Amino acid sequence: MEKYYLKAPQLTQKRIEELSCFQETIGIKFSELRLLNLAFTHTSYANEVFGDVDNNERLEFLGDSILGMVTAEYLFENLPDFREGDFSRIKATVVSEESLAEVALKLHISDYLLLSKGEEMHQGRFKKAILADCMEAVIAAIYLDKGFETAKAYVLSFIAGQVEKVLAGRNSNKDYKSLLQVYFQKKKNKVPEYFLDHVEGPNHEQKFFVKVFLGQKCYGMAEGTNKKSAEQNAARLALKELGLIEE
Repeated sequence: MEKYYLKAPQLTQKRIEELSCFQETIGIKFSELRLLNLAFTHTSYANEVFGDVDNNERLEFLGDSILGMVTAEYLFENLPDFREGDFSRIKATVVSEESLAEVALKLHISDYLLLSKGEEMHQGRFKKAILADCMEAVIAAIYLDKGFETAKAYVLSFIAGQVEKVLAGRNSNKDYKSLLQVYFQKKKNKVPEYFLDHVEGPNHEQKFFVKVFLGQKCYGMAEGTNKKSAEQNAARLALKELGLIEE
């Protein structure tokens, strides 16, 4: 079977030294360095460079699944008092583009990216989407080179901290209600109206279901563990449908 790293960019001595620095940073030494090099290869570079060179998109796909599974297992094992809805909310935040880009910058992922000249000119080295995608590609490269347990340990080395930020309320989640209000006030000089549709469950474990109206247009239903969180989720759904956020 053809190896997935055979179309990785050429490894010069300088590049080997650069990747050695990254390996020291994460504490993992690759058996096949071409695989790690491929993880840092953005599609713009692969399209520009001379020769048959692949990009990191396939690795990104695999890494995304590994990241999601490890994160879900971590939440399940470490948060016994949380419910499925809480898990989904926390997981969506910690594996988001913004969260992964934050970790990538701490690991100096941007120093090792291979980008086209055009992407370099447009500050691609610091674009959140490119950094987040590369993070996922590196996870896959570790998995393919060292196995699942090593990849899992790498994910846990940063995902646990991101989870703690969410639990401590220090995460970078936006105030969706405020964003939606600013948008609608500018557009129609009106404010969104939130409507509590119904409540489900016993008193100690209730779920609140909320809709939000922008004029005659209704968005939702969205649920939350209290009315406030349900309204935030309804605002998020509205912003997403309006194309104002990409989450």
